[in-house]
Order: sequence, then structure tokens, then C-alpha cells
Amino acid sequence: MDGKSVASKVTEHVSSTVKTLKEKGVEPYLATVLVGNDEASATYVRNKHRACEQVGIGTINHHLPEDYSTNQLIELITILNEDRRVHGILVQLPLPRHINEFLITSMIKPSKDVDCLTPFNIGLLAYDVAKLLPCTPAGIVELMKHYRIDPAGKHVTIVNRSVLVGKPLSTMLLHLDATVTICHSKTANIREMCREADILVTAVGDRSRFVLTADMVKDGAVVIDVGIDRVNGRLVGDADSSVMEKASYMTPVPGGVGPMTVAMLLRNTVIAAALNEGIDVD
Repeated sequence: MDGKSVASKVTEHVSSTVKTLKEKGVEPYLATVLVGNDEASATYVRNKHRACEQVGIGTINHHLPEDYSTNQLIELITILNEDRRVHGILVQLPLPRHINEFLITSMIKPSKDVDCLTPFNIGLLAYDVAKLLPCTPAGIVELMKHYRIDPAGKHVTIVNRSVLVGKPLSTMLLHLDATVTICHSKTANIREMCREADILVTAVGDRSRFVLTADMVKDGAVVIDVGIDRVNGRLVGDADSSVMEKASYMTPVPGGVGPMTVAMLLRNTVIAAALNEGIDVD
């Protein structure tokens, strides 16, 4: 499953929508917030800004010191919420441990919440009426749609229970009539759970704790690898290369879900711009 190719189709549409918005006097604008000096997070933020620039979305990054407090961050989010020039706000996770992550994400104005992390938008997602969808799960669903993989009636196993991937993806797939099992570090018989899946999504990202091997995959299963780790200087996912012999479809790492996540962020930003300006866009 070629994430780069599918993502390019999404970004083409986003670029066209950006032009339409600019013709109406609206300049889509994304504000990112990065706290601390985690190199992986800094790289992700740079990539997001680069992608925005390519489709004509304006950006600003607030790179804050590691010792920034929860209250200081709330003050910044409040300013960004009230800034009419800013249409989307993205707080790069994880935050340093001393910062209350739930409190910070909850402070984002729902119409500017391009990561779908506020309780309000998660509630809309549960009711299947959300306009702004969580980026990685939305990217996975878009990939499946492109390759005509219908989850209806299928057994989907997700090895992840995070608020960024596992929980929202399970909700979205339930809306598409899948039967969903979520696995995590305390799941007993996880190998058997994986083997039962028609569609298997793995998003651990730590090869020292979890590796998906061929004997854990049903013949012909769809495998979506969201994990990312570095082994001997090389980027790898959760899935061992032998899994390709069993899967009917499989996402590569890199070049699979990653580009789709960024593409969905761009789409969310133009949707947020339209929502905040009271404009209808496709």
C-alpha cells in the first residue's frame, strides 16, 4: 500500500482548496507548539511545516523550553485560540512529563483542533459527526478506501490503545461496521489475537517490546504498520519483513502511514480554516 502516492492525491485536493479559500480572502494558517528538544518531535514538526508550505498553508512554530510550565502553555493556547489569523493549532506530543497533557489539549478551541484531541471533538467522533478527524486513523481509513479494502464484517485487531491511534481508529472502524479488538501490553495471548485478524493494525514503535512476525499473521490478512523505530540506523516498523509473504496488502515503513498522517493534517487545517471563517468547502 503506497502511502506516498495516496497522500499526494490528498494534498493535490488540499492545494486546490487552499486556492479556493485564498480567492475568498482566507489564508489558511497553522500554529504548532513544540516543548523541549526531543529530536524526533522536532523532525515531525519540521516535516509538517514543509508540507504546509508546499500546499500554500501559512505556519508558525512556537518552540518552547523544556521547563515551560502548564500554566504558561495554557496562556499560549488561549492567545492562539483568540487569534483570528490562526485556523489550526497542533501541540506536538508527547509533552514533558511535568505538563498536564490532557489539560493542554482540552484547552484548544474545538474548531482549531486539527489533531482531534479535545473531549468535544472526540465526542463528535463517537457520534460519527466529526468534521475534524484524528490524522493517523483518518489516514489509515483513507488508505483502505483507496485500495478498496472494506472493513465491514471483518475482524480488525489493533495493537495500540493510545488516544492518537488505537482508540479513535477503533471508533472509526466500528462506524464502518468492523468488529474490533484492541490489544496492548497487558493482553494475554496477543499472538492468537493477531492471527485471528482479517485486518491487523500495529502501532507499538518499539522493536525491543514487540515485533510482528509471519507466524502471527493470517494468510491474506491486511497489515497496516504504524510503528516506527530505528534499528542499526535504519527506520523500521513493527512488522518483520517476513510478514510480506503472508499479507495480501501491507504498508511499508517508511512511506506508508506516515505520509498519510501529514496529508490528513493538511486536510484538517483547510477544513478548520473553512469552519472558522464560515465557508463551505468540499
